[in-house]
Amino acid sequence: MPTVVAFHAHPDDEVILTGGTLARLARDGHRVVVVVATDGKVHDGESVDRIAELRASAAELGVDRVVTLDYADSGFGPEFHPDPPGRVRFARADVDEAAGKLAAVLREENADVLLSYEANGGYGHRDHVQVHPVGERAAELAGTPRVLYATMPRELLMKGLRVTSLLHLPFFYGPDVVPTAYSPQTTITHRIDVRSVGEAKKRAALRHASQVPGALRLLPTLLFNLVVGREWFVERGVTPTGRPSAWIF
Repeated sequence: MPTVVAFHAHPDDEVILTGGTLARLARDGHRVVVVVATDGKVHDGESVDRIAELRASAAELGVDRVVTLDYADSGFGPEFHPDPPGRVRFARADVDEAAGKLAAVLREENADVLLSYEANGGYGHRDHVQVHPVGERAAELAGTPRVLYATMPRELLMKGLRVTSLLHLPFFYGPDVVPTAYSPQTTITHRIDVRSVGEAKKRAALRHASQVPGALRLLPTLLFNLVVGREWFVERGVTPTGRPSAWIF
């Protein structure tokens, strides 16, 4: 069975962007490895152990191995914090050095597929943007044959922004971000139905207690699946046909 390595910027990204896909892969018998670049902590002294949350989340998804590259979170927004003592923020990391760490995992696992991010990092977070060149270089160094970028249809985000604006509700992505976020629908090569593992994805999300409201427990899985029952990818080097593939393999 092919092995899949999912490379993410922070703990919780693995659920948001790929949780259902990882759960389906694990259920089908594939070896699944999650690599995160950072520990998710922007400031020194943060007490929450987000790596412990990540490991608990990965266990819910059936992930076989979790690896951290041990960079510091670079934060989001105009302020770019100085590097913590003795550490480097991921956005400032040397690409070849970080890629070497990831490539070592790809080689150890003899990975068939790397899940990574597109050049825009989805919504422009500096750590997400850095995932792209690091992932590209690592795949090159390790000879990993397939790279898929986890994404979302931009048009769907535009619709969500319009609806929440009409209802005067908050939306995670601001109106200045959405027009260039993630991927146009026409570029998407894979649309994965993850409703069959929706309960596992929800449990994994709840393991990130510092990031996800506990009220999510009250949301029926049927409604949860309505919101996050699909996951999308753009496969590097593959020309979209207008009919996205329903599965990675």
